[in-house]
Amino acid sequence: MNGETYRAVRDYENLQKAAFPGVGQYNIPKIAPVYHLPDGLSWIGFNYVRGCREPKEHGVHFFIDDYQFIRVWRDADRYADRMAQFGAVLSPDFSPYSDFPKAVQIYNHYRKHWCAAYWQAHGALVVPTITWSDPSTFEWCFDGEPVGGVVALSSLGCVSDPEYRKWLVDGFYLMIEKLYPREILWRGPVPEELDGFKSIITPLPVFTARFDERRAQRGKNSKPDGIARREECPEQI
Repeated sequence: MNGETYRAVRDYENLQKAAFPGVGQYNIPKIAPVYHLPDGLSWIGFNYVRGCREPKEHGVHFFIDDYQFIRVWRDADRYADRMAQFGAVLSPDFSPYSDFPKAVQIYNHYRKHWCAAYWQAHGALVVPTITWSDPSTFEWCFDGEPVGGVVALSSLGCVSDPEYRKWLVDGFYLMIEKLYPREILWRGPVPEELDGFKSIITPLPVFTARFDERRAQRGKNSKPDGIARREECPEQI
């Protein structure tokens, strides 16, 4: 049985849904660039997607634990259509933690790009989330990323530790060299070493107040906020 026949009869790593042209040694799917974002987007985490009734006014980020959004890979068709309803979405940054085996790191990079390319094919406006860990990931972590567009990244958990901070800064300079981003949506603190790039860095505030306020206006605030939020987490989607 060859690969084509196997994919026709089994659900195999989503290849039966789509296979995209690959970039680099590991054939990472290429993402199309985004040059402009809709004005006035309020950004919410993926764990707020279910309860969002005005998706075109919101962007979706994935700066949450991986287990909370693994379903975008496992149930790709369901979430591709949902992501296309939002004003913009970031690519899902499956983590390339430095203590993961290299094979898992590359697999997570591949999944991030496959989902992003699949969402774009379904009409979603997808901003690439750029991720790396230690310097060994620099050889492939930019494969498939677009040049000259808007990108996003997170520094959460990377600034206070000297080693992680150095990896963050070194990877940032390499990203600038390879991708020439016109704008960087940044979640978390910006190291002072990168102050010279503030003209292209846009802080990514993650709003929940506006979202919660609109829920309240619709009479959906009968439960304490903490309970309401648990109901909207991906386990319930």
